[in-house]
Amino acid sequence: MTPLTPLLRIATVSVLAAALLAGCAKDTVRYGDARGVETITNEFGSTDLQMIAEAMTRSLLDAPVVAANNLPIVTVQEVRNKTSEYIDTRAITDSIRAELQKSGRVRFAVDAADMANQKEEVDRQQDDEYYDREQTAEKGRMVGAQYRLEGNISSIVKQAKDIKDVYYKFNLQMWNVRDGLLEWTDEKEIRKTTTKG
Repeated sequence: MTPLTPLLRIATVSVLAAALLAGCAKDTVRYGDARGVETITNEFGSTDLQMIAEAMTRSLLDAPVVAANNLPIVTVQEVRNKTSEYIDTRAITDSIRAELQKSGRVRFAVDAADMANQKEEVDRQQDDEYYDREQTAEKGRMVGAQYRLEGNISSIVKQAKDIKDVYYKFNLQMWNVRDGLLEWTDEKEIRKTTTKG
């Protein structure tokens, strides 16, 4: 094996040092504005979620059933995703519920998704000898919802050459549980267009 010439030795060390530094390079992470407009792609994103939640909350707070200030008890059902992409519809309804709860004008009963957890907690308190019987939750004391919120989100996607257009429509309804009447409904539309170039 021939010894490396000084010039070749320096070049080899330089290449190894550059490879080592490249492997140790760190990604830059920074905080962004959570409310800032996000337009990285035309897929459903955080700005769309915020726009929908704000529009639905505003509209629902103006609905006669809520505006009458009788603190309606509402349960939130699943929003059906009728689009071709994955959308966390629970995140949308959680945002709407949070804003309505903060308003102090709506109360929420446990929904179908959380009912198993609620029943499990009541059973745990009832079956555990360490709880004071006068302080534990009793079976048969839950309050039923007067109104049910449910809805769906759908999309229409069109693409031609270098243009892709995505139209989203979010619809939400509030139904009276006792008589089955529709008390309120509204929808929010969003259109996003991407042009390659």
